[in-house]
Amino acid sequence: MFLKLAFRARGGVRRRTCLVVGAGKISEGKIAGLLAAGAEVIVVAPSATPQIQAWHRARKILWKKKAYDARDFRGVFLVVAATNSPRVHRRIFHDARKQGVLCNVVDVPELCDFYYPAVVRRGHLQIAISTAGASPSLAKRLRRQLEAEFGPAYASWLKELARQREHVRARRIPLDEKNRLLEQQASQAGFAKFLLRSKKKRATARRK
Repeated sequence: MFLKLAFRARGGVRRRTCLVVGAGKISEGKIAGLLAAGAEVIVVAPSATPQIQAWHRARKILWKKKAYDARDFRGVFLVVAATNSPRVHRRIFHDARKQGVLCNVVDVPELCDFYYPAVVRRGHLQIAISTAGASPSLAKRLRRQLEAEFGPAYASWLKELARQREHVRARRIPLDEKNRLLEQQASQAGFAKFLLRSKKKRATARRK
């Protein structure tokens, strides 16, 4: 079953308990996505990265410093497994199936009920790439390409586009004219003008 989880969509995993087994660097990204979606995250692992420990100290997550066992599924909506043990991964998937819990074993498509898309985030701009589990490596490569094409400046540009949109919507002009202006502002030429204005502002700020 392919279940596309849009973590920022209404509903989703908000206020649901989600289990992450494993607390390494890969788990950090999964945890961050769940937290951004409003999930209540429980992490089970004997050791954890400094970032995961910091989230625990800040009470953003609950880290149980122990090995996984099936009792960890109590009250859980979904589980993400990211350990270094294929044996533990198979056990987690089997236990999840028995208890009706959605399971994602990172980079093992046959042990997944749902797949994480590779996501490029630039402020409010989000671009998701999914291969439905066929090739997570390809999804990652495409994400890196898109990250290069859509650089950090897009986050600031999108904020400006939002302001411009409100200004255009408030004008008493025909709808066709409003749409033309909005498309013009969001064009590649509009982005080039934004970059030029930003460059001039930085140069002015340095001279002061």
